Amino acid sequence: MENRVVITGLGVCAPNGIGLSNFGEALSHGQSGIRFQKDLNRLNFSCQIAGSPNIEEIDLNKYFSKVQLRGLEASGLIYGVIAGKDAWSDSGLAPAKDDAPDWESGVVFGTGMLGVERFRNAIYAVDAGNVRRSGSTTVIQTMASGISAYLGGMLGCGNQVTTNSSACTTGTEALIMGYERIKLGKASRMLVGSCSDSGPYIWGGFDAMRILPNSYNDNPEEASRPMSASATGFVPGSGAGALVLESLESALERNAKIYAEVIGGVVNSGGQRAEGSMTAPNSRAVQACIRSAVKNAGIAPGEIEVINGHLTATTKDPLEIENWSSALGRKGKDFPFINSFKGMFGHCLAAAGSIECVGTVLQFERQQVFGNVNCADIHPEILKTIHKSCIPQKSFSYSPKIMAKASFGFGDVNACVIFKAYSKN
Repeated sequence: MENRVVITGLGVCAPNGIGLSNFGEALSHGQSGIRFQKDLNRLNFSCQIAGSPNIEEIDLNKYFSKVQLRGLEASGLIYGVIAGKDAWSDSGLAPAKDDAPDWESGVVFGTGMLGVERFRNAIYAVDAGNVRRSGSTTVIQTMASGISAYLGGMLGCGNQVTTNSSACTTGTEALIMGYERIKLGKASRMLVGSCSDSGPYIWGGFDAMRILPNSYNDNPEEASRPMSASATGFVPGSGAGALVLESLESALERNAKIYAEVIGGVVNSGGQRAEGSMTAPNSRAVQACIRSAVKNAGIAPGEIEVINGHLTATTKDPLEIENWSSALGRKGKDFPFINSFKGMFGHCLAAAGSIECVGTVLQFERQQVFGNVNCADIHPEILKTIHKSCIPQKSFSYSPKIMAKASFGFGDVNACVIFKAYSKN
């Protein structure tokens, strides 16, 4: 018999809000975290704006020991620990005691590139012949699994502790990996999420590809425009999101707060075949992923009320809407409400899926559907598929029962997860 899987903790370190309350308020009121970046201006980037969490006023001593803080430069690792430890605390769980790990708790926390700034400084030290000055913590700050290793040790997790990496799909994939582990009875609790570094060494490649907007440096809050006719590319971002997944039996046993239930999820790839490529999705695979997730969840396509899309503010937005419509067999006014949070904090790359999953689940908590920003001029190709009323411009009161979240990433990889409002039956 398979376990039911519920969400009992949330944590977030996002460009427009650190902590659930700040993040939820920002999403509800359409507040942006996209700002002008002096470093990008100094380095002659075409796009000189980005979304990065403002951690200057965060007391990192609450999250790291003095030893861990010494020489800590990996921004994504910092964001991930903030989000992960906040989610664990939010769930009412405590770290394992010092004498033994918690065998029933694990971590799947993904990233793209970790500690790039730290790695850069280490390279300079080595090239200068000062290898000993590269730093004794360089390895643990730059290895991809550094984030899961940090969190696993901080919390004393004795189950699977690992890192996944699937470009922009990473966070949603991590959630599905944790969900499947609990569902199959291999763990009782899994901390899942993802993080991404900030800075020019992460964002520079995208600027070189000319897929970032370059005409909004003076008005950054208007730059990220998912589903808009005037969208000119995605705004880069960074941060971390985290969720505590738990078997329903474990959650009820300790009388934990339950945000929602995860009822299904699927990961697939288009194999970079047909129109799929390293940077473009294979529509057939995207539709198959969505259909399979719906089937895996044991629901009908008509039961989905809200979709949080990947929707990056590129030319692929209309195609994504078309794929959702074809996969669900719904169009016009029959289409679910759909939103993209990237208008408020940009595309957070490997952290995008987890941050957006946290935002999606908060809609259950706040009994709202969060609105879209910067898309009053909805793309005409989108309006050929769905009605404008399906794309709310402002947040409104609503009590969703079933929501879908999907992420699509470089390498033609896809992930779709289905959330349900928790009920005992």
